[in-house]
Amino acid sequence: MANLGNPKATIELIQKHGITFQKKFGQNFLIDAHVLNKIIEAAEIGKDDCVLEIGPGIGTMTQYLAEAAGHVAAVEIDKKLIPVLAETLAGYKNVTVIQGDILKTDIKAIADRYNGGRPMKVTANLPYYITTPIVMGLLENDIPVDTITVMVQKEVADRMRVGPGSKDYGALSLAVQYYAKAELVANVPPNCFIPRPNVGSAVIRLTKYKEKPVRARDEELLFRLIRASFNQRRKTLANGIGNSPELPFTREQAAQAIGRLGLPAAVRGEALTLSQFAGLSDILERV
Repeated sequence: MANLGNPKATIELIQKHGITFQKKFGQNFLIDAHVLNKIIEAAEIGKDDCVLEIGPGIGTMTQYLAEAAGHVAAVEIDKKLIPVLAETLAGYKNVTVIQGDILKTDIKAIADRYNGGRPMKVTANLPYYITTPIVMGLLENDIPVDTITVMVQKEVADRMRVGPGSKDYGALSLAVQYYAKAELVANVPPNCFIPRPNVGSAVIRLTKYKEKPVRARDEELLFRLIRASFNQRRKTLANGIGNSPELPFTREQAAQAIGRLGLPAAVRGEALTLSQFAGLSDILERV
């Protein structure tokens, strides 16, 4: 079977099957062997691993994963690509292709069936329009996942890993960092894909924490506070909390809690660390 990391093989396959790229599925096929190898290396995939691949497309990364892993379960939403995957993965006995929407797929059942319920490693070249729901679904829910190594829009990768004070720092940064350690693996230019996307991409690796880095007595309140503080970025944190329809606190209550943390009254949410948000949440929980 032709190695799809070779652009010529990918173009021939696309022409042979008359594949049209589905904008609704955010399809951009990776055609750079160097980047593919970097993803496998960063994910630290070995023969003892079961890998969940989200959106295999025509099977480019799946071929590389199958060479490295014990088993690959690949979930593809586009029904038209299932026959193509049957062809490109015909030589691999350790790959299972599942047709379906990853947001509606029982991932725990996949782990039970193919990995004895043990945590899997996730890899994906994610459609940019749906990156956040997929990543947060993998992190928030009680799913047996160890690491998540994914290709995303560069801007989103930056938001996932930055700290306070950066323009990219926001609710997504804090949510991801509450559940996982985020590390940039590689920046990937548009010419590594067919068709070329309009933006730069990046590979990011998220390693799920066995124990969360901060403790908040009320996790739901913590995330409501975080959302409120970034919904109105230009406002002070006290105003953001006081104006939020999601929260029952007045501006005065918020200001008092912020003062108890030792922070200035005019501080904005973008200046607070995850630990400070957890502290604020614990103070307000008692109000």
